[in-house]
Amino acid sequence: MSTSAQYASTPKVGSANLTTADTSLTAPTTVGTIVTAGASGTRIDYIEVKGVATTVAGLVNLFIFDGTTYILWQQVPILAITSSTTVPAFIANLSSNGNANIMPLTLPTGYSLRATTSVAQTGVRVIAYGGDF
Repeated sequence: MSTSAQYASTPKVGSANLTTADTSLTAPTTVGTIVTAGASGTRIDYIEVKGVATTVAGLVNLFIFDGTTYILWQQVPILAITSSTTVPAFIANLSSNGNANIMPLTLPTGYSLRATTSVAQTGVRVIAYGGDF
């Protein structure tokens, strides 16, 4: 245990584009790696899930992966939206402002944040913003 406050000192951004469906909640095989923890761990303050085109209704499953086991952490519902020049694409956010009970997320060394989509999509991008300790 640290005797003084620890702050994320190196900014970190990671993302993955999800297109192929994977319905497993325990052992997914079609997984996007969003961010891998740094040598002293990583704090994630904000996660954005956004459609890159038209989306169909489904879920984005967010997992904490310890190198061996996938642990389902959160599920983000995706709405069916036909984006156009006048209709914005789907977007959802997880942040410590709106989701104080789950954010920020701190990943220990060797862990990563990974994601799947429950249905095939044209593209759903998951972006995580944070920093390494």
